[in-house]
Amino acid sequence: MCGIVGAVAQRNVVPILLQGLQRLEYRGYDSAGLVVVNNNRLERERSTGRVAELAAKSARSSGQLGIGHTRWATHGAPSERNAHPLISGGLVAVAHNGIIENYEVLRARLSAEGYEFASDTDTEVIAHLIHSHYARGNSLLAATRSALAELVGAYAIGVVAADNPAQLVCARRGSPLLLGVGDGERFIASDVSALLEVTRNVVYLEEGDVAEVNLRSHRIFDASGEAVERPVHVSTLSSDSMELGEYRHYMQKEIFEQPQALADTLEAVCYSQSLVPGIFGAEAAAAFSQIDSILILACGTSHHAGLVARYWLEEIAGLPCSVEIASEYRYRVSVPNPKTLVVTISQSGETADTLAALSHAKAMGHTHTLSICNVPESALVRLSRLRMLTRAGPEIGVASTKAFTTQLAALFLLTLVLAKQRGRLSAEEEQRHLHELRHLPSAAQAVLKLEGDIARLAENFAAKQHALFLGRGMHYPIALEGALKLKEISYIHAEAYPAGELKHGPLALVDKDMPVIAVAPNDALLEKLKSNLQEVRARGGELYVFADAGTRLHSSDGVHLMQMPEHAGYLSPILHTIPLQLLAYYVALQKGTDVDKPRNLAKSVTVE
Repeated sequence: MCGIVGAVAQRNVVPILLQGLQRLEYRGYDSAGLVVVNNNRLERERSTGRVAELAAKSARSSGQLGIGHTRWATHGAPSERNAHPLISGGLVAVAHNGIIENYEVLRARLSAEGYEFASDTDTEVIAHLIHSHYARGNSLLAATRSALAELVGAYAIGVVAADNPAQLVCARRGSPLLLGVGDGERFIASDVSALLEVTRNVVYLEEGDVAEVNLRSHRIFDASGEAVERPVHVSTLSSDSMELGEYRHYMQKEIFEQPQALADTLEAVCYSQSLVPGIFGAEAAAAFSQIDSILILACGTSHHAGLVARYWLEEIAGLPCSVEIASEYRYRVSVPNPKTLVVTISQSGETADTLAALSHAKAMGHTHTLSICNVPESALVRLSRLRMLTRAGPEIGVASTKAFTTQLAALFLLTLVLAKQRGRLSAEEEQRHLHELRHLPSAAQAVLKLEGDIARLAENFAAKQHALFLGRGMHYPIALEGALKLKEISYIHAEAYPAGELKHGPLALVDKDMPVIAVAPNDALLEKLKSNLQEVRARGGELYVFADAGTRLHSSDGVHLMQMPEHAGYLSPILHTIPLQLLAYYVALQKGTDVDKPRNLAKSVTVE
């Protein structure tokens, strides 16, 4: 959600800004803009189209200092007047990610002081506040720090001034931002992917940091105003991994990257003969010995991963587990248990609601914290005592695919480690599970061979407006995830229910125009699921069944069967996820939607 790129160099930075913004398109946006300093003037271009349109408008722009931005609208409609960067007095320009909660009070005060507002955004108060302090003779750094002291809310900002052509000021609180260190040039960005073409040396700003960035140096000040040193990290992210290659969309590419992503995530155990707590951190063994329950906090797709894990953790590890939507958790009164392991799950590690939920849990006395995340230097990882990194690689498509399945793999590992530590996993069971994990990437590869059949199946959905997904037990969350994928990228209204709940209301929706998608693993609940499917057929509903081998289900009039290659036991939810991802993808192709950048959505939700 929203993206910032900034640069100060001894060359024209416009191509750097545009390339960085293109790298950040996956985050979701509805407008884009950039500003450069040229001959003590601010030159700005903005667009409500894609970054490519902004590039065309900026063809003649040039400057050695500038900031660029992709905006996902919060305050003020998507429009050119509301696009960032925003300018105050022709002197100060600001790009901002986040939300300023007290902007109305500040706007009224600044208006009374004579400032005119040219946008409907909350961000414009930042530009005017910095200008008001800068115009009094303060340095740009001092003016920015004074302005930030008046703000309530979340922000990552980049600031430039027309009369200061070699300095960039930036800050973060509640929204990610990092510095890029080049040879005689410096950069800022929301995401390291934006800087891969210019540098791999990055400095991650901490919460409350403010930085002054010049051509060959930078100074960082922490939340208390003290000068601090932050380490330089060398990013291992590959530029090639951000390229589309032979695939039509990033989502398709990322679906097909899942076997390798699973193999990479499981590498720590695939060549091991035993499971050890150390894969979750040096303190894991001690922490795990002190817990008696699990609390999982997550949003969206990550929440679905947590719901699957609850079945595993309670059945295999024997630990009570509750799963909460992170955006709701801190707004209700809950009873803390200091012996609970709080597990947070996030692809980006910058999800605002999940970060806030973790902070709330820690404030209530929860000391045992573990994050499952795809980004090593993310805020969530830094905030947690323990961590497990899912090595899914960059995920560009807004609808999560490989991040989800690798989260499930990590959660299954956590389940096994906890079960072993609690004496609930025999040596024979441990070896069997390790064998199944080693086989998982190959099993995922076999499922991907269903692509052609699923593409043909998807043709039946082109004219549909609604869909119902069914699952039972630990596959009910997979039905939820399948429904979410379909609605995210095809805009078909989809709901998911435990199949046993059909008679308690949803059956009223079933008719010939309501396709019903069922997840049918060969498990203990199969016969009950078959009865539920008969209820659908008896009402004229058309069934699309994704069934394991050995289920004795067959295609017939009104029943479309998609045969899975095998049954994977406890790991079955991971494999059943893949065909539902492919179904959503090919339905979206039939509908002609923007698969990688669906309307109204952002990849990383960094504001509440």
